[in-house]
Amino acid sequence: MLLIMGLTANLSLTLQQKDQDILNAMSLVGSIKRKLQKLRDDGWDSLMAKVASFCKKHNVEMLIMEEEFVDLRYPRRRTNISNMHHDKVNCFCTVLDLQIQEFNDRFTEVTTDLLICMATLSPVDSFHGFDKEKLVRLDKLYPDDFSYGELLSLEQQLDIYIDNICRDERFKSVENLGDFSCLMVKTQKHLAHPLVYKLLKLVLTLPVATASVERCFSAMKLVKTVARNRIGDQFLSDCMVYFIEKKLFDSDSNEKVIKKFQMMNERIVIL
Repeated sequence: MLLIMGLTANLSLTLQQKDQDILNAMSLVGSIKRKLQKLRDDGWDSLMAKVASFCKKHNVEMLIMEEEFVDLRYPRRRTNISNMHHDKVNCFCTVLDLQIQEFNDRFTEVTTDLLICMATLSPVDSFHGFDKEKLVRLDKLYPDDFSYGELLSLEQQLDIYIDNICRDERFKSVENLGDFSCLMVKTQKHLAHPLVYKLLKLVLTLPVATASVERCFSAMKLVKTVARNRIGDQFLSDCMVYFIEKKLFDSDSNEKVIKKFQMMNERIVIL
């Protein structure tokens, strides 16, 4: 567990960041997948060497791997497998297979390509990562949102768009897609480049549909406990907003909240 979690800890922290470098994140995903596969293929001997060293250092008796495995739940029942088979096949390889399969399910070829293409719209470093070919490929991943004529038109519009935006001083300090989209509306650029703005809106919904939603479900497990099993939808929604956006409420003291709640209605008891 220490070995596998050690490999994936850095990636886990990276993917939880609200503002992240998608290209580096996807590159890290690929590296972790290759490392896990290499560990599964060739990592058993090195792991056993570490286990043997640990047992020797702390005077722990180590199992004889050639002996028959004994299931502690049913000690009298014969398993007909060795300790080596149980530890390597049933534990080591099985856990790594589950990890690799989860990576493949979460980060399919299409999903990875979508995220990499999405990163080329980033305004960081004056649109340093802009790539016309990748944006056209990204456009084709949304066949229901762009017609064939719009696909052809977008290729021409991208050249005009990047030249026009890069020459506008108002866009020099923008660092993320959210601020960039707001500034496009504020400067009326979304009307001059409608297809690019449409693509930008589709891209902005992607993180919302994945990371943010998963954070909300994780928070819901903490908010809706057994003691709150009859909580109403509106009250649950209010609690979720307060829990998820707690940093926005740090400036409001408990006394201020209690006072406002007290004044909402006539109450017999003073809170």
